[in-house]
Amino acid sequence: MFDTKVALIIRDDLLPWQRLNVAAFLATGIAAGAPDALGEPYLDAQGLAFGRMLGQPILVFQAGKDGLEQAARVARERGLLTIPYVAGMFRTGNDADNRACFQAEDPVAPDWVGIGLRGPKKGVEKATKGLSLHP
Repeated sequence: MFDTKVALIIRDDLLPWQRLNVAAFLATGIAAGAPDALGEPYLDAQGLAFGRMLGQPILVFQAGKDGLEQAARVARERGLLTIPYVAGMFRTGNDADNRACFQAEDPVAPDWVGIGLRGPKKGVEKATKGLSLHP
């Protein structure tokens, strides 16, 4: 049905609130990076308008550090839209500090706690191969 796929990969050793926080931020990054993926606004029975959401499912996976590193590597090789979240971002309180935190990471081995992916179906499937869906 869709030519593209959206996946969030969350590190499996995070606290529940951290998992939800990472997933929420990654989903906003996908929406910002792929505005064409957004559906139309929702209207209730009285015509009251509500916001838009992605028009396709988001698969949420869990992985250890190795799984996240592998997925990020494949995503780079395949040119997928990749939204980053690293452990240091839990200690920041705003977008500018988040970007500075990410920029300070080792570019070869960032301390991934989550990544969001969107791109051609086969590319996302290759990046998430072997990962389990989040329970």
